Amino acid sequence: MLKAGIVGLPNVGKSTLFNAVTRTRKAEAANYPFCTIDPNVGIVTVPDDRLQVLQKIAKTHVVIPAAIEFVDIAGLVKGASAGEGLGNKFLSHIREVDAIVQVVRCFEDADIHHVAGNIDPVRDIETVNTELVLADLEAVTKRRERLAKDVKRGEKLAAVEDAVLAKFEPILNTGKPGITVQLTPEEKIIARGFYLLTDKPTIFACNVKESDLATAAQNPHVLKVGDYVKTHLACEAVFISAQIESDLIDLSADEAKAFLKELGVEESGVGSLIRATYHLLGLRTYFTAGEKEVRAWTIHAGDTAPKAAGVIHSDFERGFIKAETVSYEDLVQCGSVAVAREKGLYRMEGKEYVVEDGDVLLFKFNV
Repeated sequence: MLKAGIVGLPNVGKSTLFNAVTRTRKAEAANYPFCTIDPNVGIVTVPDDRLQVLQKIAKTHVVIPAAIEFVDIAGLVKGASAGEGLGNKFLSHIREVDAIVQVVRCFEDADIHHVAGNIDPVRDIETVNTELVLADLEAVTKRRERLAKDVKRGEKLAAVEDAVLAKFEPILNTGKPGITVQLTPEEKIIARGFYLLTDKPTIFACNVKESDLATAAQNPHVLKVGDYVKTHLACEAVFISAQIESDLIDLSADEAKAFLKELGVEESGVGSLIRATYHLLGLRTYFTAGEKEVRAWTIHAGDTAPKAAGVIHSDFERGFIKAETVSYEDLVQCGSVAVAREKGLYRMEGKEYVVEDGDVLLFKFNV
């Protein structure tokens, strides 16, 4: 299961957000730096309204959503790349995740301490990113030094690795993250082995005050963050009120809906954050639907039918024959597989078929 790490400066709402996303109270949320030391880990289901629609069509009581793992990582401080705060421990925890959710404080509150003394979300982003870039620059420099002798000896693999590292070095030297480096698909595969912190897909979660959630899209701090990360980091930003989401944990679905309506908000921000993180990781969903269960399965964008079958069981991929396929939209429009068949919308796809998000599949295999 792929992991998304929640990071940011101390006291920006990381642990509160983690509790809200995972619907637990595993992470201590307190008004002082480093109240999180060892990472908290939680499995999070991906909200998907399509499951309930498929449930009615399949006439089943069992629905199993897709899931990803969220990790709450200790707050970073200026100088972390040189060992300040939790330093290397913090950076090693980030290195282990597949994507980063960086929480940025976008609210004023004199009762909640800010490590820099005042609120400036762009400065906070730059503080975090500078530490990650410095750590990556050191890692790239050391790796190139280790490879130098092998490159001189003419070792091909060393030369290939060094060529990719050489693309990262000047970009990191300008203070830009590794994810902005232009790489070929082949070079991207090589770069994954470097485990660079700034080469991970990143989304920014603007944490706003409870009273500001309904108007968060016009919040000056949120607008500033959105513009900055899009222009400088090629990333996107979402807004959320970690405190409200935390308050929703103990409410039923109907109570939560009523509570949000009072605040002038239609949907919980957690749902959009989870979905955005899921897509940030390059993940897509296909479904299986029958009387036994309706289930969402997670694949990577671009996966072929045999690869998708292997997510269920390796035997499905090994003995793949074909995939009976109908798109979610066509199935819903038809109301049943039988009608989809009659209309010619239920197809047989082979080994080269690239599975689309929302496909409803039934695999035929022989082992």
